[in-house]
Amino acid sequence: MTRRSLLATPIILIPARANSVSLAATPIARLDTKWWRERHEAKLAELQRVMPDLIWLGDSITQNFERNGPEPWAHYTPIWQQFYGAYRSVNLGFKGDATSHLLWRIIHGELDDIAPRLAIVLIGANNLGRLHWSAADSVTGISTIVAEINRRLPNTRVLLLGLLPSDRSAWASQTTVDINTAMRALYSMGNKNHFLDATTLFMRGFALDLQLYYDPMLNPPEPALHPTAAGMAKLAARIAPLVTDLMKI
Repeated sequence: MTRRSLLATPIILIPARANSVSLAATPIARLDTKWWRERHEAKLAELQRVMPDLIWLGDSITQNFERNGPEPWAHYTPIWQQFYGAYRSVNLGFKGDATSHLLWRIIHGELDDIAPRLAIVLIGANNLGRLHWSAADSVTGISTIVAEINRRLPNTRVLLLGLLPSDRSAWASQTTVDINTAMRALYSMGNKNHFLDATTLFMRGFALDLQLYYDPMLNPPEPALHPTAAGMAKLAARIAPLVTDLMKI
């Protein structure tokens, strides 16, 4: 697969019009998937038991923080413990979730009766997979999620992370750049909502650093999408100063 620069000239986007229909911003459940339904129920119980002061909402990239091997690249739980063990933290990552699925989870209990100081959000990668949703629709989905968090948790800060770069296709790479550019314009100057794009952490020059992704190590290999534990450690270290500051507020 020929790789192109992931730092290509971006297209400035705005979210879809409020009166238009976007599946990316429509709550969609995955209750027909047994493990997803059971995980959602288990997380609702965990949230009420822990009463977290930090939550991280996302997809498989976030859920991977619960893995601890056996592959050498899969020791994620020590990273979570190192950076978030000092807080009452809950991992709300669900493998395969797009923005629509996270929105459904938020509306159906995951933010009920809790008051975290910080919500970290990393979502949208699956919008660009099989669903193939546009950048504008994805921006609408992500901004709808942030708005719903703001509405349900008025005293909670939001750290929105930009989509991480991948090696799936030229379209996915450019769409990732376009989404991150739009989200930076919407949130980088906010007081309550903060945006951070960690793209450069996963680059070596103008190409993706494949050593920071485990997908190419699979048998058969797959396009780079999911960071290894080392990759997630770099991400956690990069956002750590901001997390510390926001948790003090």
